[in-house]
Amino acid sequence: MNNITKHIIRFLLLVILQVMIFNQLELGFGIHIMILPLFVMLLPFEIGIIRVLSFAFLIGFIADIFSNTYGLHASSLVMLAYFRPMVFKKFAPTDGYDPLKEATFFDMGNRWFFYVFGSLLLIHHFWYFLIEIFRINEFFTILQNTIFSCIISFLMAIALQILMIKQGQRK
Repeated sequence: MNNITKHIIRFLLLVILQVMIFNQLELGFGIHIMILPLFVMLLPFEIGIIRVLSFAFLIGFIADIFSNTYGLHASSLVMLAYFRPMVFKKFAPTDGYDPLKEATFFDMGNRWFFYVFGSLLLIHHFWYFLIEIFRINEFFTILQNTIFSCIISFLMAIALQILMIKQGQRK
């Protein structure tokens, strides 16, 4: 499958899943399952920062339109996209990134994915809940929502990769 086609399908699938399923779930304790950061994470390594920021804003803007979240998804995904090159650089392999590989759980290994995606997901979720709640006296609520949502979103991202990426590689 063409690389651009693969990313377009991933884009559409993740937006539909987020808007139609995960935004409708009420898990309690302020937990929100957010899988849109996975799209920004899985963009190619060699893509420029302006493109990553643009794609992050676009997917966040579309999710905001359908979710009535007034820029929460867009701003938190742009924040994630801004920190993406820095986190990638910090956890880069000694011989650099292979342009033929993707930033997936399977290509880069579980330890790398845990550190990189975990860091980016923490940034994303913290910013999302900070802007959503927007009261400094609710700091512990922001941290609680961030931590619980991060754990659930991380597990869902791994499950989606197992379903989407592994299934695609078997064909």
